[in-house]
Amino acid sequence: MSPSTGAVIREIRVDDASVVARLTGELGYPAAPEEVAARIRALLPAGDRVIYVACLAGEGVVGWIDVHITHHLQAAPRAEIGGLVVSSAARGQGIGRQLVAQAERWALERGIKQVVVRSQIARERAHRFYLREGYQRTKTSAVFSKDL
Repeated sequence: MSPSTGAVIREIRVDDASVVARLTGELGYPAAPEEVAARIRALLPAGDRVIYVACLAGEGVVGWIDVHITHHLQAAPRAEIGGLVVSSAARGQGIGRQLVAQAERWALERGIKQVVVRSQIARERAHRFYLREGYQRTKTSAVFSKDL
């Protein structure tokens, strides 16, 4: 619990799916609660991934972070933040900072020495947030995808 926000950080549960779906929509990725519940079931439990939620008294879940360990042939394992969102009504209270700090502790407990986060070029507020949290911009990439 943080004295500045009173937020409690805990691991996600399937019964969080409805509010997590709403928050995922705020992030720009709308999804039905049933779809989010299925994703939570598919992703957890896993030793190389954790999803934390931030809860405020009287409000419930107001944010989440998804972090996992990535393994590639060309590089040492590292943690990657797959997503982070705090409700627009709860931003500016240090909740994002709490979630990132918890994800970093989780990675360190697993012997991981680096955390990476990818952020869309247009998300300038997110970029400023990560820079304030001590992250450095290390590269700019083009992303390619193909629907199958």
